Amino acid sequence: MIEKKPFKKCPMCSTVWETREDFLSDDSLEINGYGADFRALEKSLFYFTHKKEGCFSTMAIKAEKFLSLYSGRKYSERRTGEEGCPGYCLDKKQLNRCDAFCECAFNREIIQIIKRRTS
Repeated sequence: MIEKKPFKKCPMCSTVWETREDFLSDDSLEINGYGADFRALEKSLFYFTHKKEGCFSTMAIKAEKFLSLYSGRKYSERRTGEEGCPGYCLDKKQLNRCDAFCECAFNREIIQIIKRRTS
């Protein structure tokens, strides 16, 4: 029998979230960072803090775990550093939506979806 691996386990307190939905509906989690991987955007990292008393661990989860949350437009060219780029992807703590017509923008839309679901 193949054992199903949970979506995420907290490295500090060992809380287990069996599914992505369990994870996103947990009020004790807060997304607080994004690390772009410009070579493979699906390998970019979303950072979450587990704001549970006695824990407060920060954990990273690859963007690929959240890709299906977004069904909007994706651009094919990267515009990082060009005119109109606010440089958000270069600042790990910056979680704002990006209006640039850039291939990186969809991960920032996923951040907005996660923020709505975890708040």
